[in-house]
Amino acid sequence: MTIVEKQQHLLEELSFFHDWQDRYEYVIALGRKLAPLPDSARDAEHLIKGCQSQVWLDAACAEGKVEFFADSDSLITKGMIALFIEVLNHQSPDDILTADMSFIEKTGLKEHLAPTRANALSLMATQMKQRALQFSSQDTN
Repeated sequence: MTIVEKQQHLLEELSFFHDWQDRYEYVIALGRKLAPLPDSARDAEHLIKGCQSQVWLDAACAEGKVEFFADSDSLITKGMIALFIEVLNHQSPDDILTADMSFIEKTGLKEHLAPTRANALSLMATQMKQRALQFSSQDTN
């Protein structure tokens, strides 16, 4: 499935929930389903700086596809990064780099976040693209 198809699928899933609290419960459930983050990735190098909560992000690339791993000390923040992982996981670095991440605006979730948490969404997307860029530049070497 392409990134755009994954985004559309996620937006369709969220459209079933008419109440924003139900949407948040769905997002939190996504976060609970994330693969465990290795303890070795719970360090300053993997910490997304600028987030109100602690958020760790790691990635690996195999066979030209990126796999992301993340965790947070906040359930809602963990759920929010799970949204991005849902969309970007198992995609090529180049596809991740060119992905339009504005789909998050269409979820309607950002409107109910504190400004610091809403800012964290941009930081998460940026960090994920930076990881993809690292893998992309490795492919050309």
